Amino acid sequence: MKETRVFIADQDMRICLSLQEMLERQGYLVVGQAQDGAEAVTAIRQIRPDMALLDVPLPQISGIEVARLVTREQLTPVLLMSSVCDRTMAQEAREAGVLGYLMKPIQESELMPSIEIARTRWHEHTTQKHVLYELQEKLDTRTVIDQAKAYLMDQGMHEVEAFRKIQRLAMNSRKTMKEVAQAILLAQQISV
Repeated sequence: MKETRVFIADQDMRICLSLQEMLERQGYLVVGQAQDGAEAVTAIRQIRPDMALLDVPLPQISGIEVARLVTREQLTPVLLMSSVCDRTMAQEAREAGVLGYLMKPIQESELMPSIEIARTRWHEHTTQKHVLYELQEKLDTRTVIDQAKAYLMDQGMHEVEAFRKIQRLAMNSRKTMKEVAQAILLAQQISV
């Protein structure tokens, strides 16, 4: 089984090293560390770790803002770390897409369950997003094909004949039916 690759960002290098030791004892591979938010964003974009552990108070860009950027770009799941957490901070973390929160000092016994649950939630979320995208693409394709069929039917074709014409044009031109349907609709707009 592939080792889970973890990135750590904390302004205190001693905490980074302590976390690295804990993570490695639990079978994780630490692939990078940063002491400020800007450095963390750059490194995460380049390294593409399986998980990021981010301190909330980071210089230049806060851990919450780093999490927001990383989540928006769908780079990796994020766990935040902090010695304090109030309702406002928890709300900001949730809105940034953070999948967990570890209170400092970090207990080694909390790391593995937090990481594994966050990774599972991340995988579920990205899978659902992918499925949603595919369904939306199928719906868009169906809509365009139906519009092109309707146009061809207005020109005197029967529905089956219109569908087969789009299908035949797609095969002959080595294009998708959606591309052919879009071309038919474009030609209709130009001729109007």
